[in-house]
Amino acid sequence: MVHQQRSEAHLSPSSDTEDSARMSRLLAPRLAYFAGVARTEHVTRAAQEMQVPQSTLSRAMVRLEQDLGVDLFARRGRTVSLTAAGRTFLSSVERALAEIERAADEVRADADPATGKVAFGFLHTMGSETVPGLIRAFRADHPRVRFSLVQNYGEAMLERLRSGELDLCLTSPVPDAPDLVGRRLDEQKLRLVVPADHRLAARKRIRLAEAADETFVTLEPGYGMRRITDDLCQEAGFKPRIAFEGEEAETLRGLVAAGLGVALLPPPAVARPGVVELTVTAPRAAREIGVAWLDGHPDTPPVAAFKRFLLSRRGHLLPD
Repeated sequence: MVHQQRSEAHLSPSSDTEDSARMSRLLAPRLAYFAGVARTEHVTRAAQEMQVPQSTLSRAMVRLEQDLGVDLFARRGRTVSLTAAGRTFLSSVERALAEIERAADEVRADADPATGKVAFGFLHTMGSETVPGLIRAFRADHPRVRFSLVQNYGEAMLERLRSGELDLCLTSPVPDAPDLVGRRLDEQKLRLVVPADHRLAARKRIRLAEAADETFVTLEPGYGMRRITDDLCQEAGFKPRIAFEGEEAETLRGLVAAGLGVALLPPPAVARPGVVELTVTAPRAAREIGVAWLDGHPDTPPVAAFKRFLLSRRGHLLPD
């Protein structure tokens, strides 16, 4: 005897987000049971295959139909067959279960100690030498670990840490926030970069106060180097006049070479023609480089291994 569609349902269709979420919570645990019964068309056989009590499976199917307000099965003793609604529902359920299994395989693969994945962020200025060297050294002992790399400025990477998009990041300054853990790894001297034909270009060293009348090119607000530049200039007794705010240190070097201004920058990977880089003697011009991660966030084995590796490089993170 084929059951008719139920005139009452525990949950009625609704566009309300809260009702939809409640429906999902009710349905999700029963979907695998439904697929098993639909596949075997026999409650006892399905219960044996899924290693659950037959009574549990029967109750789950009744509750599923009640929650949907639709008959999914036509019952003949312990043998069942899908109704038209049941066949429609099964098609979507099988796709959903396959997607869940795919996602489960993916997260298991990402956590594998030998072949898992590390989501790692780093500053633009770390990209040409420092990070490639670190990854090359780490992969000498972990050749199959995979990396998902993000190159960005410090504040953006910290937000990605908080959202779970990144496992670790190299940043400056080292963050001091209650939800993050930061560890200092190294220090990088900063230089005042001037055009090759600048009045100060013949100098080797300079006090930053001597550049108080210069026009500066800097990184945009929000970048760690911009904050450091502003702080050092303030310590030297002046507020820098800004001609340009950019996103890349090497872009700034090019603009310095073009005569647009001067800049406080870390050393380049490769010397650039058209500029001279002066040692700043006062105030002390350096930036700390550190690694950060989300406090309390559990590490997968590959992330834990790479974190240990980074911490082991304390004091010699940067190339000589």
